[in-house]
Amino acid sequence: MKLVFAGTPEFAAVSLEALLRARHEVTLVLTQPDRPAGRGLKPQPSAVKHLALRRGLPLLQPDTLKDAAAQGAIAASRPDALVVAAYGLMLPAALLTVPARGCINVHASLLPRWRGAAPIQRALLAGDAKTGVTIMQMDASLDTGPMLLQRAVPIAPDDTAGTLHDKLAALGAQLLVEALATNPVPRAQDAAAATYAPRVDKREAEIDWRNPAATIERQVRAFDPVPGAQTRHERVILKIWRARVVEGTTAAPGTVSAAGADGIVVACGRDALRITELQRAGGKRLSAQAFLSGHRLAHGTRFGSGDD
Repeated sequence: MKLVFAGTPEFAAVSLEALLRARHEVTLVLTQPDRPAGRGLKPQPSAVKHLALRRGLPLLQPDTLKDAAAQGAIAASRPDALVVAAYGLMLPAALLTVPARGCINVHASLLPRWRGAAPIQRALLAGDAKTGVTIMQMDASLDTGPMLLQRAVPIAPDDTAGTLHDKLAALGAQLLVEALATNPVPRAQDAAAATYAPRVDKREAEIDWRNPAATIERQVRAFDPVPGAQTRHERVILKIWRARVVEGTTAAPGTVSAAGADGIVVACGRDALRITELQRAGGKRLSAQAFLSGHRLAHGTRFGSGDD
């Protein structure tokens, strides 16, 4: 099948690779312009761009798809379908009818739950027992189109946004190839059951120790690998990477009640959190034991705003 593919991060690159393995003809790849990244903030190509260049695929990086030149290039390639996976730009209504089979989206949730930009993180933050992938026919609104295929996966107790991303990227690629091969009958979403997954704001990564430990533990997993759940100790940022809930606490929220080889126990609004991996600003990710060998935490030390 003749396809135009639009995607940007690694999640999308997995789908593009699957389409190429399935011998679809990808006549054009769209990805976002190179963005500043890393310590030097030098423009970095997306994962999809890396793959497109490696496979010698025609590539465009428009700032917007409202651009007449970009729309003309898509139309000129005469695709059977336009496939979108984590592209990051909205498709104008004028493009939706260009391909013979329309525009198809790979979305990392069980629609209509978690429409929007950050479905993986929102599912983890909410404590969902499962999530999945939906292959949908795109319409003019955000993630509202009819569904072609959908498959669920359980969320494991130790899943992070990173591990769940990898599971869903592989599943999404598999379902995309299946949908293109079988042309399933579309079925409408239940709009009354819709929830929304707004883009993650870095301010959400700040830990409020007044919250229950279970809430904070989900926050730690939802923001791994980025932006990393964080707190402060002596005005220095600490990122918390691994933690588990410890039942019961009598200390004020944010208070360190124990610190040893098995972790750093911090009181929360309900129960406590045992931190087993963390990172001081400018340092490396360390086990609690390795961290404590270089940074003493006395009993009663406060994390968060209480130490300022």
